[in-house]
Amino acid sequence: MTTQTSSRLRASAEMVGATVFWALNYQISAIVLQQMSPVGLTFWRWMIAAVPLLVLAQIIERPDWRAVARALPRLVVLSLLGLVAYNLLLYMALHYTTPVGASLVNAGNPALMVMLSVLLVGQHVSKTGVGGIVLSLVGVLLVLTEGSWQTIAELDFNVGQIIMLGAILVWSLYTIYGRVPGVRPITSTAVQAVLVCVMLGPVAAVQGAGLPLGDSGATIGLIVIALLPSVCSYLLWNSAVSIVPSSTAAIYLNLITVFVVIIGLVAGQPLTLSAAVGGLLVIVGVVITSLAARRVPA
Repeated sequence: MTTQTSSRLRASAEMVGATVFWALNYQISAIVLQQMSPVGLTFWRWMIAAVPLLVLAQIIERPDWRAVARALPRLVVLSLLGLVAYNLLLYMALHYTTPVGASLVNAGNPALMVMLSVLLVGQHVSKTGVGGIVLSLVGVLLVLTEGSWQTIAELDFNVGQIIMLGAILVWSLYTIYGRVPGVRPITSTAVQAVLVCVMLGPVAAVQGAGLPLGDSGATIGLIVIALLPSVCSYLLWNSAVSIVPSSTAAIYLNLITVFVVIIGLVAGQPLTLSAAVGGLLVIVGVVITSLAARRVPA
């Protein structure tokens, strides 16, 4: 096995892991947001996550902090896009629309990311890769609509779904420009987390956005969000996009829907035939796109 193949396999595993934890975030955030505002949840998840991220960065990567300082303007922009704006928009959207409505808009993220990758950075996507994206999108829609395409026709786009359009736009930009020359992935994520605390701290203080200490369920949920969807997912994702092109990474986002269904199944929710078939299509689409990307130079 060549070094390049090994690196791409590692990146694939990292992106799968990231989407598992982000699927968990969808489930848990709905509970925590009953006790916290979007600003409060965004601020505290990164305040908690910043500590282990900084420790891991120092132990594993031993960063060159002078290089980090030189890259600070870019890190500020990335922090605003991927850690602040995306999470705030996602949590705000969930106040106005159902998880199905938000997820349906989110299913358009891979297509948008590929389009922006082509337009902004000139990435090449093969016809096979486009086919994999389309197949995966069909699978997502099949899962979300439970096999009834009438669901799409009857789903009126509301404020929440418009907000989700903004969320997938900023996430696409975050992934496309996620590489920071001279700064390794853990350090990059750690610094971005600290920047979130600096930028959102005054806003959270004005809002009185404290910890949900009076609700044990919300407190546990916040800790889980801080450690898994925050620390683990972002580390895995930023590591992966330093190896593979963003157009390849984009297709893996559709796995979030599949893992949401699986988590629901573990929680006792029934698995429908449409969900099973749709999930299979998503996985096949991911595999096709990933294999196509390996034949095209990044």
